[in-house]
Amino acid sequence: MTTLSGPVSYLSATFPSTMKLAIIGDFNPSSKTHVATNAAIEHSKSFLHAGILADWVPTDAIMANFPSIVDEYQGFLIAPGSPYKSMAGALEIIKYARLNNIPTLGTCGGFQHMALEFARNVLGIAYAEHAEYDPYASRLVVTPLSCSLVGKKLGINIIDKQSLTYRIFGADKIEAQYYCNFGLNPAYQAEIDRNGFKVVGSDADNEARILELRGHKFFIATVFVPQANSTTEQPNKLVTALISALKDLSTF
Repeated sequence: MTTLSGPVSYLSATFPSTMKLAIIGDFNPSSKTHVATNAAIEHSKSFLHAGILADWVPTDAIMANFPSIVDEYQGFLIAPGSPYKSMAGALEIIKYARLNNIPTLGTCGGFQHMALEFARNVLGIAYAEHAEYDPYASRLVVTPLSCSLVGKKLGINIIDKQSLTYRIFGADKIEAQYYCNFGLNPAYQAEIDRNGFKVVGSDADNEARILELRGHKFFIATVFVPQANSTTEQPNKLVTALISALKDLSTF
């Protein structure tokens, strides 16, 4: 991770000529989803001929380096693989991205933490928790899935035809690869949706599988790991859309 010599204003039309994506997570070379994340980004960059640079940013480095991180990177991919070394660091980046219209995609563990940040800071549930960190907390917004989805490939219905997600996929139904044991507690699903983090994709039981923030440039969270379905010949559409959003910034 490097640091730019000067700050970048995300609220102006001034951007560096080379856009940078931060992968927020604790990289493990033995993790299939982490290896797939790196590969998927390269697939999409090649497809778009995009000179985007991508770095892994460890969650336990965020709090001490927060100003330089948000100055340096113009987009975030909140990576699979939880628990993170620093939940606080991941949540702080997610909050910044949500409030400042920064293109952000969260998958698996990223979905879980994006939902948790929204519950704490938008719904006002100060003690909202994640069961993987504190299984006995009183306000568990992220809970174990009723059935583990690790290694499964299942269908997802895109239920919001006005969403960016629908425009990206151009389909009513997609198939997705899962690696998760945790998801959004269904008890909070309606409240999260009602307050703007819309459920745009769901499974056969109508449980949230894709969330998208209304009014944001690109703020999408998936329970599944879209990176796992990416190939050189067919880059994943969500990852490509994230890279495209960064590429578009460099034209301002």
